[in-house]
Amino acid sequence: MGQKVIIIGGVAGGATAAARLRRIDETADIIMFERGEHVSFANCGLPYYVGNVIQERDDLLLSSPELFRRRYNIDVRVATEVTAIDRSRKRVEIRKRESDDIYSETYDQILLSPGAEPIRPPLSGMDDERFFTIRNVPDTDRIKGFVDAHRPRAAVVVGGGFIGLEMAENLVHRGVSVAIVEMLDQVMPPMDIEMAAFIHEHLREKNVDLRLGDGVDRFDREDGRIMTITKNGETIPCDMVVLSVGIRPESRLAREAGLDVAEDGRIRVDETMRTSDPTIFAVGDAAEMRNFVTGLPTATPLAGPANKQARVAADNIAGRRSVFRGTLGTAVVKVFDLAVASTGCSEKRLVQNGLPYRVSYTHSGSHAGYYPGAESIAVKLIFCPGSGKVLGAQMIGRAGVDKRIDVIATAIRGGMTVFDLEELELAYAPPYGSARDPVNIAGNVAANLMKRDVDNVYHDQVGGPGLENAVLLDLRTQPELKEEGMIEGALHIPIDELRDRLGELDRDAIYIPYCAVGYRGYVGHRMLVQHGFTSRNLSGGYETFKIARPSSVRR
Repeated sequence: MGQKVIIIGGVAGGATAAARLRRIDETADIIMFERGEHVSFANCGLPYYVGNVIQERDDLLLSSPELFRRRYNIDVRVATEVTAIDRSRKRVEIRKRESDDIYSETYDQILLSPGAEPIRPPLSGMDDERFFTIRNVPDTDRIKGFVDAHRPRAAVVVGGGFIGLEMAENLVHRGVSVAIVEMLDQVMPPMDIEMAAFIHEHLREKNVDLRLGDGVDRFDREDGRIMTITKNGETIPCDMVVLSVGIRPESRLAREAGLDVAEDGRIRVDETMRTSDPTIFAVGDAAEMRNFVTGLPTATPLAGPANKQARVAADNIAGRRSVFRGTLGTAVVKVFDLAVASTGCSEKRLVQNGLPYRVSYTHSGSHAGYYPGAESIAVKLIFCPGSGKVLGAQMIGRAGVDKRIDVIATAIRGGMTVFDLEELELAYAPPYGSARDPVNIAGNVAANLMKRDVDNVYHDQVGGPGLENAVLLDLRTQPELKEEGMIEGALHIPIDELRDRLGELDRDAIYIPYCAVGYRGYVGHRMLVQHGFTSRNLSGGYETFKIARPSSVRR
């Protein structure tokens, strides 16, 4: 018999590591402890079970203790909690949750995969069974059971992150009226606010009562219903509350064992996933990760990075040399009819870290415009001002978003630049794409900035320092203006008339040409500068501006 390895926690981290370790070391004695009932389940699918999109509960259960024993010869003990690690004696203390029996096991190496727990804020009035968090299958059973049995009319979802948005959508699918209360001024905190604004508009289209910039103060009762009282003094009646305000890494074991833990509670590890004790590894939501772009510590509670970390840790436990080079945080989430995706660094993350960057906005079709069903994809591309190296991207649309964000994620991993994005040869047929893919177009626009073929201005700069007297020049057609509106105070000259009407323009003025999504604005900009005018193109055109600054639009 080889070394004895204790794995604490299952799911994406622990279960993956256990299976990987067995595949490369048939001699190891592997024991996996999971304090819950299920060793491996599809936690990302839980909201969809509540919404009856996933109808069979068993579909959420990916592996059983029996399968691990039979296929991998791994001793899996569920409903069993490791309560302490004695590093000096290389021993762990274990409690059986059903009987409270205590016993111990020795170890040669440990893998920690305890995950994270939902934060339950200390608010008054959360003292009955109508308040829910969602982390595991039993949590989901409680929510679904309540909705099935009581048919609630209304729910409040506290928090607008991934889980909050998914729960809101699935409760709406069940016929529940939903209000989202989010303390920040946007949902989806990893995204930049002007991109999140597309989500805000869509949520309101779906009749979700979206309360931004307002937190929950307390909960009261009236006529048997829950009254959600916000910090702004608003009252929202409801029949159930889902708390989705964030997660907290479960690092108590590591801290009490004397391992190095960061201020945010995450267990510090090196690139091999080793903790400050060379015989103990940590992976998943409880482990501190490195951002692939910045090299700085980050929190990325996603199954994909946890799975990859688990494989790295298993390799190193088995004596191989393997490293985890960091995470991009690549993610996609379904919000009703929208796909919302991001990878790499956001603009606000780069600002927080004091790192230089440039930005471009584009709006491109999911496939050829002449083929039925094409939908627009809004793309924000973030890149290095010196080299053009791609740093991050955010995309929102109804179709084709997932494959485009994956291309950008691959480009970042490969150290590619916006010039490389221009040249990528991506699959094209009218039902699936265009001869110039949205990724190519994003690269084209960013490369134009790098080559100084265009000088951009952004939605938040219009009317700001140096542009107080700049003239907005709308190059769209008259029917477009009637249907969509225009920016307050803009001058209207259709692009096809601009060359013949240059004599109407003031050569001492700064012009900001724009169209719907940017292409005609760029054409107008090139025309203006080559005729001696001062021009700054509005990046992302009217589509980006009207979402980011709706109060400055006249309809």
